Amino acid sequence: MSSIVKGMIIRTTPDVCNNSRLFNGNKYVQHRDHVQWQDLDLQLRLRSNTKRFTTWKAKKAYQPPIRGQAILTPATPPTTKKRVFTFGKGRSEGNKAMKSLLGGKGANLAEMATIGLSVPPGLTISTEACQEYQQNGKKLSGDLWEEILEGLKFVENEMGASLGNPSKPLLLSVRSGAAISMPGMMDTVLNLGLNDEVVAGLAAKSGERFAYDSYRRFLDMFGDVVMDIPHSLFEEKLEKLKIAKGVKLDTDLTANDLKDLVEQYKNTYLEAKGEKFPSDPKKQLELAVKAVFNSWDSPRANKYRSINQITGLKGTAVNIQSMVFGNMGNTSGTGVLFTRNPSTGEKKLYGEFLINAQGEDVVAGIRTPEDLETMKTCMPEAYKELEENCEILEKHYRDMMDIEFTVQENRLWMLQCRSGKRTGKGAVKIAVDMVNEGLVDIRSAIKMVEPQHLDQLLHPQFEDPSTYKDKVIATGLPASPGAAVGQIVFTADDAEEWHAQGKSVILVRTETSPEDIGGMHAAAGILTARGGMTSHAAVVARGWGKCCVSGCSDIQVNDVEKVVIVRDKVIMEGEWLSLNGTTGEVILGKHPLSPPSLSDDLETFMSWADEIRHLKVLANADTPEDAITARKNGAQGIGLCRTEHMFFASDERIKAVRMMIMAITPEQRKAALDLLLPYQRSDFEGIFRAMDGLPVTIRLLDPPLHEFLPEGDLEQIVSELTSQTGMKEEEIFSRIEKLSEVNPMLGFRGCRLGISYPELTEMQARAVFQAAVSVSNHGITVLPEIMELRHQVSLIRNVAKKVFSETGSSLSYKVGTMIEVPRAALIADEIANEAEFFSFGTNDLTQMTFGYSRDDVGKFLPIYLSAGILQHDPFEVLDQKGVGQLIKICTEKGRAARPNLKVGICGEHGGEPSSVAFFAQLGLDYVSCSPFRSNFQF
Repeated sequence: MSSIVKGMIIRTTPDVCNNSRLFNGNKYVQHRDHVQWQDLDLQLRLRSNTKRFTTWKAKKAYQPPIRGQAILTPATPPTTKKRVFTFGKGRSEGNKAMKSLLGGKGANLAEMATIGLSVPPGLTISTEACQEYQQNGKKLSGDLWEEILEGLKFVENEMGASLGNPSKPLLLSVRSGAAISMPGMMDTVLNLGLNDEVVAGLAAKSGERFAYDSYRRFLDMFGDVVMDIPHSLFEEKLEKLKIAKGVKLDTDLTANDLKDLVEQYKNTYLEAKGEKFPSDPKKQLELAVKAVFNSWDSPRANKYRSINQITGLKGTAVNIQSMVFGNMGNTSGTGVLFTRNPSTGEKKLYGEFLINAQGEDVVAGIRTPEDLETMKTCMPEAYKELEENCEILEKHYRDMMDIEFTVQENRLWMLQCRSGKRTGKGAVKIAVDMVNEGLVDIRSAIKMVEPQHLDQLLHPQFEDPSTYKDKVIATGLPASPGAAVGQIVFTADDAEEWHAQGKSVILVRTETSPEDIGGMHAAAGILTARGGMTSHAAVVARGWGKCCVSGCSDIQVNDVEKVVIVRDKVIMEGEWLSLNGTTGEVILGKHPLSPPSLSDDLETFMSWADEIRHLKVLANADTPEDAITARKNGAQGIGLCRTEHMFFASDERIKAVRMMIMAITPEQRKAALDLLLPYQRSDFEGIFRAMDGLPVTIRLLDPPLHEFLPEGDLEQIVSELTSQTGMKEEEIFSRIEKLSEVNPMLGFRGCRLGISYPELTEMQARAVFQAAVSVSNHGITVLPEIMELRHQVSLIRNVAKKVFSETGSSLSYKVGTMIEVPRAALIADEIANEAEFFSFGTNDLTQMTFGYSRDDVGKFLPIYLSAGILQHDPFEVLDQKGVGQLIKICTEKGRAARPNLKVGICGEHGGEPSSVAFFAQLGLDYVSCSPFRSNFQF
């Protein structure tokens, strides 16, 4: 195994020239790449002896940044003194395994050259050279420059041309390419090597219009990228010239027009920099290499790495290649294709082509591209070779490929290949088809599908995220995946009322509380200004599979005026808003959604995963409806049933709970609990029926009691409680004062409630056992597991005996505990003497270990992340060095005392891939997550 953490990989994709151009329908759009999570082998809880990992990509379209992903970096081979690696058709000094040294682009260029495809000869300057450059005060060392010139001689010999030679001109492209793709973040220069003498020689060989078109492009790009001259200064002159000549397109300008434009561009250098354009081609090359190296440390590149949590890379490689030209007339062109349809997975070439064009024409969107079939008609020989190359590359890489190519005077040149991004639907179909075609085995096919792909299939998504990217007004935490569109409301009551009228609503709150539960359920999506990934809004929304963006500090919510303010925008109640719960984006307006997409291929794919995995997947489910959903999605039981969530199902229930809270004597409290017993029993009966034959792990009442009180100021609360309970105002005031806590999340909650009010534990235990006996008498197999310990264990067992005696029935059950505080983890061997299972509540365990309030962490966590103090939100991605070690110690100690101890995780980390991988390494028995995540967690 390589130096990366066992069982985890990073998928890389080379950068695409000119801001990573990409086809989408009939438009060229920008796209964001993202780096892959961990090896799906462990995320799926697989045990694999496979040493070779297959890479894959997501949808080929604008991909908004996905926050919170756990990122590792590629394995790095030993440092080598060689820093320049050449490649040409049939031979190269690198290969696809050298991405950390050559970058993704350089490694794949070398690979394509090695297998005999027509790749323009070139050289790659290694990432180690970039690191040396940064450490050397951003100076190119003399010996590195000599290596570059030696590599240049190889290219010149291959092409039979020379840099700076007017009679046999060699022009170069200079592109970045890190080990992990960062499209558009670093710099590219094309047509390098032109000056007044060389352009004249090029014109004599290839025509004046082509030569001067290439020259003006070079002056513009070199000025912008290398000399820091704003592109707008060149663009202004081009637009003025087109207006003066009465033309709309660049291609309508004549050779003389372009000559004039070249002179204007050269004057721009003098005006902007006070110096002439550098005409020495080798000086141009030196400056361009430095510019690419410098772009590694640019603000935009640093920001991109920070957002995508890319760390540990040495720098960017520099790829210097002989230019090939798609703008040499109607026998030339440029295009991008996928070897299969990235949206549907259909086995058919999918792409677009532009005749007489260079890459920047594509990116700028100046001309509308044509379907790839156009190339088949006008350049049949080149198209036939392209088809053959596609087949070769698919078989070689064993994946669907994304390919860039250029045709120069009917000759095909392959410029880049990489694993193609795809939708969830496409990913599953491609994986299944490739197994059926014998290209990959089942284990490799499983690794070809990302967790996000399955997420797409189980939640509504935006039809085309590229269409809304200019409408994004704020970004919060991606608390619950999927997409939602609706009209803004600001209260839970309004959400329910509008929903009853058939309207789709987005509930916007500063933060939610249990009191908002009805409105949250009615809303299509939820947006909060405060709260983290484990806030009330986030946890509840995930449990329902409902889109939620939480902790969006960019917004100010004014409940009184019923407006939300985002910087200079004031958005009123009733206006349309769209949420992307997968990325955290808040989007102005109404944008079309596509429904969840399930297929026979998905069923096949999931069955393969089921055959291989060993870690069980349970669901967090609190109601019979949740349990049914979990069972349908393949959950193997319930790992966390939070009984307090049952209390908000109706007004009668919450009133009874408030009577219990306000009770002064045990008799009053028992009277209120007697009202709750039938509700709890009924819910447990529904849950047990849904989980026939599967375990149900039940957590007795846990939250601080204040969460069950009404919202509002003190007088409002007292007034409402007085009318609901019949108590006097002074009695209510006194009771509230006694229940008041400075830090309720660490106060009177959990087992402390049951120890103080044993009648509460008795009622809940009675509800559990009565329900279990009732449904078991109807042929349902019930496997209840109750989380309590020590003082509570004997109480629970006594209640069980009474119920069994009363009913004349009996059944097996377990009593175990949640591990939520560090001390419990450290004395796990003592606890295991009584507990029959451990369930890690990683939300609270993280809170206790870090000393962070998970409800307030949003105030400083973004600063910690941007400053690099933390790499990830610890409430989203498990802190393996701290919290993870407590889990490890606890598991080892617990199983030493009780070898058959069942151990699982029921916190939100149970749905995060890198955390799941860690739990699998520790040998846990199961993870438990939202019922809507249990399917794609396999």
